[in-house]
Amino acid sequence: MDNRDAVSAFLRSRRDRLTPEQAGLPVFGQRRVPGLRRGEIAALAGVSVEYYTRLERGSLRGVSDGVLDALAHALRLNDTERMYLYDLARAADPTPGARVRRRTDRPAVRPSVARIVEGMPRLPAYVMNNRLDTLTANPIGRALYAEMYADPACGGNVARFAFLSPAARRFYVDWERMARFAVGSLRVEAGRKPHDRELSNLIGELSTRSDAFRVLWASHDVHVFRDSTKRLNHPSVGDLELDQETMNLPDESGLSVVVYSPAPGSAAEDALRLLAARTATAGPERDTPSPVSGPGEGGRI
Repeated sequence: MDNRDAVSAFLRSRRDRLTPEQAGLPVFGQRRVPGLRRGEIAALAGVSVEYYTRLERGSLRGVSDGVLDALAHALRLNDTERMYLYDLARAADPTPGARVRRRTDRPAVRPSVARIVEGMPRLPAYVMNNRLDTLTANPIGRALYAEMYADPACGGNVARFAFLSPAARRFYVDWERMARFAVGSLRVEAGRKPHDRELSNLIGELSTRSDAFRVLWASHDVHVFRDSTKRLNHPSVGDLELDQETMNLPDESGLSVVVYSPAPGSAAEDALRLLAARTATAGPERDTPSPVSGPGEGGRI
């Protein structure tokens, strides 16, 4: 899959958002473009206008790290956007072996990692991939996201839940923020693995079925989940404010362990304790469906 369109759209979107004042450039007269001109970005990056024009038309093949750094500086890219630009450049000129691996890579959850997740009975915990699939979860994690697991259309995928399930807009108190970060995370992964067929299918499905996803996808914003605070409205135990920690596994799988925790002595701690008790009483069969068993059947919540 050629990524020229993605490269072109990303560079244009970053150029359009940058004002002359932000770039330290003088403003003379009325401007006809929303952001900087191509020539201005070229000058800031220390390249010719013709060369930058070729880059913005989507051609990153063979571009040096020095040029990418200069371009990132000129466009005032943040760390995540800079990483995304490098991923786009690597994807534009992959080795044949890398291209094959991208098509066939299906990391599995190691048994030791699954045991760690299951060994946290009081904290919702999950193993997720970069397509936002939940590959495994402990019982309280499944109970927290009961509505997602109960909907077969979601397939254990957080993005499908956020954009295709009516319950998500009530469940996520900050739905707009969650939606932006989910789309931005998928955008990062698309830049890193443009040959991932399952990812392409997911993006195509969401673009077709969700106007909200389609609008956010067109913004070309990128995000990486790290730590954050989630405000959730659970149908059984009410409002929850939980801290999220995302820990990437130290291997090439691209999997992460995501854990939610409440502040000590908070109402959320009491609510999670109640949810854990109900889960233990109900048992996994009566509480929520089991998590998906492997990648592609079901990311970070």
